[in-house]
Amino acid sequence: MKKIFLMVALLATVFVQTGFAQHDHAATTTAQTPTLLPLYYSVKDALVGGNAAIAASKAGELVKVLNGADSKTITNRDELLEHAGKIAASKDIKSQREHFAGLSTDMIALAKASKLSAEPVYQMYCPMKKSNWLSSEKTVKNPYYGSAMLTCGKVVETIK
Repeated sequence: MKKIFLMVALLATVFVQTGFAQHDHAATTTAQTPTLLPLYYSVKDALVGGNAAIAASKAGELVKVLNGADSKTITNRDELLEHAGKIAASKDIKSQREHFAGLSTDMIALAKASKLSAEPVYQMYCPMKKSNWLSSEKTVKNPYYGSAMLTCGKVVETIK
């Protein structure tokens, strides 16, 4: 009788624990894409500083990470690869800034679909370019115009 009671208690415990277990898809996405946002920020910072060589280098690193990422986790991976690849292949800051707008649109979509950071992510908007970008801080540093219009823009959303 004790053995039967022990078996029932053991089985009940196993089923109850399994029933309460939850799978956190956002945590999985964050674990699989830990460097996407910091690399994106590095590309942005290089564009803010007007440094085409660093922007190309960081975009190349972003391409490598995206190529190793699971396309089921990052549903817009191909679009991100396209824009990051064009930034990496270019040495012209103006061209890189054009492709950064597309990269930003896709990164914003990814940031809204999955938690990329434990910290708040700020979506900025440039009215002159009519384009958005992401930032880790509220201070506006415009990657589309660099020092020519460094503070042009505003925070339009905080993605948590």
